[in-house]
Order: sequence, then structure tokens, then C-alpha cells
Amino acid sequence: MRKATTLALLATGLVALGCGAGSTDDATNREADAGGAKGDDKPAKVAKIGQPARDGKFEFTVKSSKCGVAKIGTDMLGAKAQGQFCLVTVNVKNIGKESQMFDGSSQKAYAANGTEYSADGGAAIYANKNAETFLNDINPGNQVTGVVVFDIPKNVKLAKLELHDSPFSGGVTVSLT
Repeated sequence: MRKATTLALLATGLVALGCGAGSTDDATNREADAGGAKGDDKPAKVAKIGQPARDGKFEFTVKSSKCGVAKIGTDMLGAKAQGQFCLVTVNVKNIGKESQMFDGSSQKAYAANGTEYSADGGAAIYANKNAETFLNDINPGNQVTGVVVFDIPKNVKLAKLELHDSPFSGGVTVSLT
């Protein structure tokens, strides 16, 4: 009996420690990512189509957004949308001091109701004539332009993008409306 109670208490203590081990102050992290000081009440800047927006080592400029595309590529090689494809043309410039890989799968799109959509990397292969530009490192000062593809339901309209220089960066918001 005593052994079971001791084991139960030990297990409970370990679970409690494990639950708090990875916690951080999210508000502080968001402010650090946005470059703001703690207690700074300024809203985060939201860029529009055609305006540069920075996250980490990348400066993004969304050139255009076109939704309602049913198929990308040719009859022999292509992708068919489950709903509709939204093709977002983005210029990505490395503003850092070392090479950085652009990862299309790190980019997110959002509907007005907050629903999040991930990029469709398979379809993006057919939307980019030089697909290798988005699979290679971008050296400092260099830039590439390509298409990030999102497969969303037919009745949905995208409101904004969240663009990231890496899967773990804070991201920057670009309004599509």
C-alpha cells in the first residue's frame, strides 16, 4: 500500500513538472519577435499587397493574389484543386548576412473568420516554372519571385497571409483585402 502511494505521488509530481517545463511568457516572445518593447501598446504593422514586410532574414513583397483556379499545370503533369487554388505571387529577398532557405510550407493563409490554411507544396511545383528557386538557399542580397499555392474551399475568400522566414519565426501579416 505504501509503495503504491509513493509511486502515485512521484508520478503526479513528474507530470506537474513536465507540464510547466516548456512554458514561456508568450506575450514577451511575441513582443520580442515584433521588435517591440514590453508594455508597448502599438499594434503590429500589417502590410498590404505591394508593400514590403519583414520577418527575420527575409523581406516579403506580395505582388498579387488570384483565387478561383481549378487546375495548375498541364493535362499530363498538373494538380487539381480539392476546392479552389489561390495563387499568391511573392518576392522574397534575403536581408540577412547568411544564406536562408525559403520554405513554402511555412507560409499560412487565413479566411476572414480566422480559419487557417496551409500551403500546397505539391501544387506549387506546377505553378512555378523554376521550382528550384524555392528549394535552394537564397544568399544575402539576392531575391526570388515565385508562387505560393493554397487549396481552399470554393466558397472561401482569403483575408490575410502570415509569411515566415522559417517554421519557428514570429511571421509577418499581409492583408489581402
